[in-house]
Amino acid sequence: MSTIRDLVMPHETIVRKLDRMAREMLEVHYEEAQIVLIGVDGQGLAVSEALARRLKELSSIDVIQGCLRMHKDAPLDHALECDVAPDALEDRIVFLVDDVLNSGRTLIHGVQHLLQGRPREVHTAVLVDRKHRSFPIRADFCGLTLSTQLNEHIAVDLSDGENATVHVERPDAP
Repeated sequence: MSTIRDLVMPHETIVRKLDRMAREMLEVHYEEAQIVLIGVDGQGLAVSEALARRLKELSSIDVIQGCLRMHKDAPLDHALECDVAPDALEDRIVFLVDDVLNSGRTLIHGVQHLLQGRPREVHTAVLVDRKHRSFPIRADFCGLTLSTQLNEHIAVDLSDGENATVHVERPDAP
């Protein structure tokens, strides 16, 4: 069976969405001297790094960056690892960043892990929100909310900084 790929966001749109997200984060937390961005390993980390670059360009806020590694399909069966020490999160504003929010499983387990560091606030940021929740979590900062079918997949590719894209992939009808 073949797959149909529809372009949802070309590079220029992704840049605008990330800029807007960074500005919204700054509007809410402009008085902070330091914030922490933790990207979910994979494309979530790429989104986090892109947001961190924009935050540094737009403000003097010190941005601590980190990566959260987890087994996305079975997070309870495998250890979660964050390269930012828990004490570095204490009493700080923390953003957990991923590429796509679908069921919410990844973000809810990620937030649970980050809470062990006793942050003052934890916010979620995603490039695309699909609204197919199975868990009680939402995107505080979101680039695009997209209605999709359950059998569709959102493919975010930020690996090539000049040609970043977001596609919807769906099975071709037989």
